[in-house]
Amino acid sequence: MPISDSANSFVCDLVAYEPGKPIEETARELGLDPKSIIKVASNENPLGPSPLAQEAMRDAISQAHIYPDGGGYKLRTAIAEKLGFDISNIILGNGSNEIIELLCHTFLNRDAELIAAKHAFVVYKLMATLFGAKYVEVDDPNFIHDLDAMAAAITDQTRLVFIANPNNPTGTAVTQEAIDRFIEKLPVHVIAVFDEAYFEFLDTPPDVLKHVRAGKNVIVLRTCSKIHGLAALRIGYGIAPKPIADLLQKARQPFNTNAIAQAAALAALDDEDHIQKTREINRQGLAFYETAFQQRGLEYVPSVANFILVRVQNGDQVFKEMLKKGVIIRAMSGYKLPDWVRISIGTPAENQRALEVLDQVLNSKL
Repeated sequence: MPISDSANSFVCDLVAYEPGKPIEETARELGLDPKSIIKVASNENPLGPSPLAQEAMRDAISQAHIYPDGGGYKLRTAIAEKLGFDISNIILGNGSNEIIELLCHTFLNRDAELIAAKHAFVVYKLMATLFGAKYVEVDDPNFIHDLDAMAAAITDQTRLVFIANPNNPTGTAVTQEAIDRFIEKLPVHVIAVFDEAYFEFLDTPPDVLKHVRAGKNVIVLRTCSKIHGLAALRIGYGIAPKPIADLLQKARQPFNTNAIAQAAALAALDDEDHIQKTREINRQGLAFYETAFQQRGLEYVPSVANFILVRVQNGDQVFKEMLKKGVIIRAMSGYKLPDWVRISIGTPAENQRALEVLDQVLNSKL
């Protein structure tokens, strides 16, 4: 009897999440020089980690033999003070992805439902499936979350509603008015999860935290992977009313965030210079691609995040052909968008090369 016969069927049926292809793996498979490859696939910060975070990491390495502060006191205190909350409202995660998992551990079961948008982050569906819950997918006209439709989809079995704002992979955002209207309709047995991984790229971000302060069943997720450039360290955080935060603290592992990551995140929070430089290079990159796509007559989704979605007819094939030329992008077939690819904003040189290779591929006979 195969061991899979002893496993939970919903795990066996899962399709594992595939992240952006690593540079080293691409180099090995295609016989390319790693230095010749550019990766614009995973929405990473092209400027690298915050310089202040790099210094903090170097200092923290000498204490790597000692277990980290399991409660993350210094980092949680700094986040709380920065946002005007109490430390009891802050929970740390091994990336904000872990907090997604903690929410599912705490609130999902075989009788529960999780609601998300049609083209939302695929991890929401993976987590719902992993915990045996029903996944309810709501259409998103023009790739924008329809919060009124999501509110209408809530039933007595709904426990979590995920709203990625800005959304990955579409780069779209919902308005303050739509958010406030949605929260007014939120039943007491449902938690609204606002995934704000790309929040810092917004010029005029909505205020969801006011609903947390009001004690609504709302949790806001943020990460240090994007604007702060700490993706390799896996460090994120959530802001929630104390009753929700207390439950998530019970569900997490004792040392879920390591000491080096905590030190780096603590330093990165105050590196306004790095944040502003990242925002500026991102604005320039988005403008570069939008102009280029307009000139070429390519359909794209205007983005407020650090990536852009463009229609290329055969996303998987374009991805493969660009990969051969040492440019890693992201095909979108896993998001039910087989005609599209997602390109992360890189440095000006990376953007130029990615566009040149895209031109070469699109002008060839695929």
